[in-house]
Amino acid sequence: MAYRRAMFSPESMSRDLAAAASGAAVLELLTQCFAAAPLAYGHGTDNAADEAAWLFAAVAGVDYAEADWVDRFEAALAAPAVDLDIARMAALADQRVATRQPLAYLLGEAWFAGLRFEVTADVLVPRSPIAELIAAGYAPWVRPSEVRRVLEIGTGSGCIAIATALALPDAQVDATDVSPGALAVAQRNVARHGVVARVRLVASDLFTSATLGRYDLIVTNPPYVDAGDMASRPAEFRHEPELGLAAGADGLSIVRRLLAEAGSYLEPGGVLICEVGNSAEALQQEYATVPFTWLTFEHGGQGVFALTREQLEEHAPAIAAAVGRGSENT
Repeated sequence: MAYRRAMFSPESMSRDLAAAASGAAVLELLTQCFAAAPLAYGHGTDNAADEAAWLFAAVAGVDYAEADWVDRFEAALAAPAVDLDIARMAALADQRVATRQPLAYLLGEAWFAGLRFEVTADVLVPRSPIAELIAAGYAPWVRPSEVRRVLEIGTGSGCIAIATALALPDAQVDATDVSPGALAVAQRNVARHGVVARVRLVASDLFTSATLGRYDLIVTNPPYVDAGDMASRPAEFRHEPELGLAAGADGLSIVRRLLAEAGSYLEPGGVLICEVGNSAEALQQEYATVPFTWLTFEHGGQGVFALTREQLEEHAPAIAAAVGRGSENT
């Protein structure tokens, strides 16, 4: 049957899933349910079919980190529906539709750079295109084998810091956040991925911690959402911590500080990589003389720039002037 929003109820979902002949039929019903509901995506998927497949796979015990995950997924599709946890699938589908929470929060996990991470409402759901840079060891912006110290600003769940440590096995990574709740989640993820000896979590508002040093690479996905986008964001995004999203009227209040201070924490030849998303145009207008290198991605994503320490130093007067002008937008 095809779902319409007016027809949906938890009871009907449970009944219809239980009556399905196979896992494939269950997945089709979940997809129809999500497609009929007024959901927004962007927390790991961008459409109803992929969202339903994620829910189905998670409950069926498919682990995307395992080499045989495709075989396991296909086996779950072929299995009789009675062999699957239909009650949990129905309950999660109901929660997703009724509460508009991102599926990652309902599952308590998300995937980033091919790795599974714990997520809670204390952290943003991982989705940065920086994952593609990590897979390449940040080449060609740095020489991976020569990177010894990395700093991530605003670590949240720790996903970027942890994936970076695994991609750059000779590097030590410092990861900062201002949120105690986020740092607690990050600490559990650090332990989960076995990088306790190489990822140090630091409570810090950008560069305020006295324990920070100099780094070959600074990477950050800071808050960059402007006031207009904050006001109009879909319900799913309102479940995420505002601290990790909002950045003043023009979305640049945090990035201004980063640009003004990052050069002092980079080694000669060091690189700052920063995501600013939809605020890229505002940033370019604000810093018209700064030679941002805007990175491109094969798998989607935009609004990520690279600057070297030397570029930050050369353009320090313009950067400092912008900090002063931007105070009215904070």
